[in-house]
Amino acid sequence: MLKNDGSILVHSDGGSYKPLNWMSPPCSHTDLELTDDQVAAGIVEAWQVTQKKTADQLVVSIFEVFHDYAQDLGIDPGLVKDGVEAHLQELLAEQIDLVGDGHTLVRREYMTAIGPVDILARDASGTAIAIEIKRRGEIDGVEQLTRYLELMNRDPLLAPVTGVFAAQEIKPQARTLAEDRGIRCLVLDYDAMRGMEDKNTLF
Repeated sequence: MLKNDGSILVHSDGGSYKPLNWMSPPCSHTDLELTDDQVAAGIVEAWQVTQKKTADQLVVSIFEVFHDYAQDLGIDPGLVKDGVEAHLQELLAEQIDLVGDGHTLVRREYMTAIGPVDILARDASGTAIAIEIKRRGEIDGVEQLTRYLELMNRDPLLAPVTGVFAAQEIKPQARTLAEDRGIRCLVLDYDAMRGMEDKNTLF
């Protein structure tokens, strides 16, 4: 899948929603001239996608074209968050100490090449922390944060970046995957956080 922003995603045909490989924008795309060995191997087309900032390269070899289709999806409306999820982000930014003592907020909606991570913070030692917030924490949220961390850790001004997966409820499978990848899980009590907000408003 090639997107207008220059990114490319290579998916399997087994129904997986996560790409097997990808290159995030900004990218340049070049059609390669096939070698005799490539032609003999049955390759009919080859693309080289280069990440402009890192110079990383992804070469895609195409053996057969079953269907070639382009669709203009119109103007990007941007990310629209669930009301509770958006409020959780706002509350956690205001109550960043819930993540840990001595933590400080850097900014909300920290933009990466593949989208914004909900909160960027720093711990007491100054280490960067990427926080992804969900109402219900499932495996796809862990995968999303994993992709953010992979990109952010390529930035020498941020690295090393650790991850926190925060949600009102975290599914056991998601917690297992997160912990296996070194991502800390944080269960949020929405009502308690709102209560703190109300108390601050009153006083």
